[in-house]
Amino acid sequence: MSLINAIVSRGSTILAEHQAPGSETFRMTILSKIPPNNSKLNICGGFTFLVMADDSVGRKMPFAFLADLQRKFIELPSSSSAVLSSTPAYGLQGTFSPTIASLMHTYNTAPPTDEVARAQAELNQVKDIMVQNVEQILSRGERIELLVDKTDSMATQATAFRRGARTVRRQMWWKNSKILALSVLVALLLLYIIVAQFCGAGLQCGARS
Repeated sequence: MSLINAIVSRGSTILAEHQAPGSETFRMTILSKIPPNNSKLNICGGFTFLVMADDSVGRKMPFAFLADLQRKFIELPSSSSAVLSSTPAYGLQGTFSPTIASLMHTYNTAPPTDEVARAQAELNQVKDIMVQNVEQILSRGERIELLVDKTDSMATQATAFRRGARTVRRQMWWKNSKILALSVLVALLLLYIIVAQFCGAGLQCGARS
């Protein structure tokens, strides 16, 4: 257990309190030691907010609890000094004690993080997001470099393919030209043989007739 006992008093008059079951309280002894005109200990129009806690809790959580307790007390509809100045002992026990109990339970089970811890958590969260963004940028950069390399490789292959295609077309043209020339020579030779059969080797068809 962290917070043991909390009270709201006007001087030595306790207006409301909540004490953890089975805990021993020294509230009256402590209240009697507080000077009535001490502005550092008597706040909010002469009212005192007191909490007792285990040593292991430290100081941050009890002071945060007291700040919340004071804020909730000021928010009471009957929190004006004129009304509370005539409130008898334990006059707010029925209305404000449940608020103290609920607040103590919150701080004992799941205390709110202090501003420094919350700021550190937000900073760590922002740091994690930035690291993820940088990793994504680096990964995207690697993919872009890979894409550029592939594009360069494809461009080189396309250039080589065009050169190869021109070479093949040139070779095919020469091959077709050779075939065409050979075909013409064969046709002329066949024509010569046919004509020679009728006109002789000298192709003097008119002379023989």
